[in-house]
Amino acid sequence: MMFSILAMNPVAINFGPFHVRWYGIIIASAVLIAVWLSMREAKRQGLNEDVLYNMILWAIPIAIISARIYYVIFQWKYYAQHLGEIIAIWDGGIAIYGALLGAGVFIYFYCKHHNLSIWQIFDIAAPTVIMAQGIGRWGNFMNQEAFGAVTSLSFLQQLHLPRFIIQQMLIDGLYRQPTFLYESIWDLTGFALLMIMRHSDKLFKRGEIFLAYVMWYSFGRFFTEGMRTDSLMLGTFRISQILSIILFFGALFVLLYRRKNDKKLVWYNC
Repeated sequence: MMFSILAMNPVAINFGPFHVRWYGIIIASAVLIAVWLSMREAKRQGLNEDVLYNMILWAIPIAIISARIYYVIFQWKYYAQHLGEIIAIWDGGIAIYGALLGAGVFIYFYCKHHNLSIWQIFDIAAPTVIMAQGIGRWGNFMNQEAFGAVTSLSFLQQLHLPRFIIQQMLIDGLYRQPTFLYESIWDLTGFALLMIMRHSDKLFKRGEIFLAYVMWYSFGRFFTEGMRTDSLMLGTFRISQILSIILFFGALFVLLYRRKNDKKLVWYNC
């Protein structure tokens, strides 16, 4: 049976020469939900909301800029010939690892300056960040990007996917693996698990929610990245897979080291 539904329009609204894309709407919505949930948790833990709002107002643009810079660096051969497109993030082309690294470094120094617990802030943010990542992958879906290798219509139907997803995976006349969906499901599952961890009484210590996030996300990203056909490359290696390996084992080492050597770690007490 052939499908007759056309691919979805990546542009949501037109204002004359200006276009508002679904990609931007979805990413912005994911960020707003993440901020709202994080602030609720911060308030529950008795933190100063004004200080945190100020941190977020800086962290979000830094994350966006870092994500774009990261992407452009590893696609410089193209952008060197198309300098005017460097700022065109509305067409896609931001790297989540760039956003995480940029925002993470800023938050680290911000917490140092304001005498905040870095591990506490990272624990508050971690579940909502991975939730936002899971939602944000649907922006890739609307742009028909972050897809995998060529597959068949029958394979996609065997996954019992909604019809609109299958049709959106028809790209340049060929059906593609919905790797955006695989990662979205992985991320949203991670969100649920991290929330359970954070609200488990005296099972986990401060900082371990964040470290579990790093391990969970990097583990899943390693495999989904291996399925994609649009990866950022360093020679013959996929950049995101290299980072995933480093982050996974780095977070595991820190978690085990802290458990063994730091006797002052605070237990989560719900």
